[in-house]
Amino acid sequence: MKAVAAYNLPMISFRNFALRRGERLLLSDVDLALHAGYRVGVVGRNGAGKSSLFAALLGEVEPDRGDLELPGKARIASVAQETPHLPDPALDFVMSGDTQLHAAVRAEREAMAREDWEAVAEAHQRLAEINGYDGDARAGRLLHGLGFAADTHQRAVADFSGGWRVRLNVARALMMPSDLLLLDEPTNHLDLDAVVWLEDWLRRYDGTLLVISHDREFLDNVTTHILHLHDGRAKLYAGNYTAFERQRAEHLRQQQIAFEKEQAERAHLQKFIDRFKAKASKARQAQSRMKRLEKLAGTEAVRAERALHIDFPVPVKMPNSLLTLRHVDAGYGADARILADVGFALEAGDRIGLLGPNGAGKSTLVKTLVGDLPVMAGERIAHPDLVIGYFAQHTVESLLEGTSPIDHLKAISPETATQDFRNFLGRWQFPGDRAFEAIDNFSGGEKARLALALIAWRKPNVLLLDEPTNHLDLEMREALAEALSDFDGAIVMVSHDRHLIGLVCDEFWRVHDGTVAAFNGDLDEYAAWLRARPVDAAKAGEEKSSAEKPAGKPAPQATPKPAAKPAKVNPHKLKEAEAEVARLSAQLAECEAALSDPAVYSDAEKVAALGCEQMQLRAALEAAEDALLVLYG
Repeated sequence: MKAVAAYNLPMISFRNFALRRGERLLLSDVDLALHAGYRVGVVGRNGAGKSSLFAALLGEVEPDRGDLELPGKARIASVAQETPHLPDPALDFVMSGDTQLHAAVRAEREAMAREDWEAVAEAHQRLAEINGYDGDARAGRLLHGLGFAADTHQRAVADFSGGWRVRLNVARALMMPSDLLLLDEPTNHLDLDAVVWLEDWLRRYDGTLLVISHDREFLDNVTTHILHLHDGRAKLYAGNYTAFERQRAEHLRQQQIAFEKEQAERAHLQKFIDRFKAKASKARQAQSRMKRLEKLAGTEAVRAERALHIDFPVPVKMPNSLLTLRHVDAGYGADARILADVGFALEAGDRIGLLGPNGAGKSTLVKTLVGDLPVMAGERIAHPDLVIGYFAQHTVESLLEGTSPIDHLKAISPETATQDFRNFLGRWQFPGDRAFEAIDNFSGGEKARLALALIAWRKPNVLLLDEPTNHLDLEMREALAEALSDFDGAIVMVSHDRHLIGLVCDEFWRVHDGTVAAFNGDLDEYAAWLRARPVDAAKAGEEKSSAEKPAGKPAPQATPKPAAKPAKVNPHKLKEAEAEVARLSAQLAECEAALSDPAVYSDAEKVAALGCEQMQLRAALEAAEDALLVLYG
């Protein structure tokens, strides 16, 4: 990697850049610049080179050809792929992302332990120089935002499960002062509450951001540009993901028009040449047309990307009342009761999304509905014709290594003909010999698709899906959303992908503080509620130590109870707040209307300006709505 003169913030330049992994050329002839302050979503099919591009930016791989230029003193933060089994408290691990701060805090602690007061004074001076006295509070707020309860901040890193350790790595990367932040699938192990918090944090980040994500709603809310990797090339689009889709569709339409026009001209010229090239009186004109034919641009035809389509078969039977929980207590034993007095009824056609932070009991509820967890009290009533299709968070990992998709289906239906299996798997994008290949070399997305196919084979009338999208790319997520929308049975889903859950579900239930209750609103209203609610637990992160507090349940996150006698609202302030919300809503609608006009995408600078304006207006509108909610009490 070639370094150039340092700037306050990085600007990334690719010049004739090519990148190879092994024998495979991932990218070639890349020429583009990413300016300081850009928030760039990096998208493309699995295997297009997204993670390899990040590795090149980190200096872990060298370009196959050309240059990748970064400011010489650019501070780069990224999320580590592995977390060592450390005895360090989570708070210290996160704080170590800021190396200067962590060194100063450690020096202070060691000096205090030695009672070396001169060294203590030096450490205090260093902390003052780097504004480090709020280090614990900053780290605590990051942990809280990513879903860690206050009583876990002093727990050893080694005591957390893999998914929670991924969150620790994200928090550590956000703690690091940086000019360039690289995030590879940061939402995969987050719940919806944490995703909303992360979006807000990233919108305030003043460096340059590159993020790989298959969550289109997240990309829409965070990015100002999209870098699309496709067919060995990289193209930068101004605007968020929705704007990228519009621009790409228009670009492909124009390319096809140009190709068809050129092909018609080629045919006309060739016809003239063939007819008159041997005729002396027309030879000069024929030569002229041959030269013109050689100079035509050679526009490529648009190669239609194969649309991915999957489907869930029609259930054999569809009873009306499918599954009911009555006064159910659920959990893992007398000392681990998670949910109490749950009432839940699932009927034909229901589409229910479960909301709430990780650890609140969403997976416990799903496992109880499945029957994997016996009820601790109360009653689970299942219709005799109930057929459940269950996708758990560990489903992909439970597929048998060394076996093929065909082998997995034979284990379910040993009497079925192999050709029937092949026909079925072909519809799930495992055509021909692919159906007989061992799954060992399948990508995470392919394994997730196989797991969903195995569920579909059983023709369920109820789908219970716990984070089904973690390994899926954007195309597969779209195909899954369409298949679930067409599914005739009932669905209960846990997902942090708002695009998917918003398309599929029309009813939401919130799991919190040991209870399950209907949420009266949609996902936008849930996100607004998350931003507006009191964040008492965040204050806990500012305390020097939470280890002294007894372990127990996470702090209740229920909607605050209204006071018996509400405070009188200032009508003037209320009118001003309502007017501000109306004004910003109108401006945002006008901006989004401009972005929906295909003609605007001929001017990249205008699209970029509109994209930035859209994000600023969204943030301002959210703040104005929060202020209005406070006034309403």
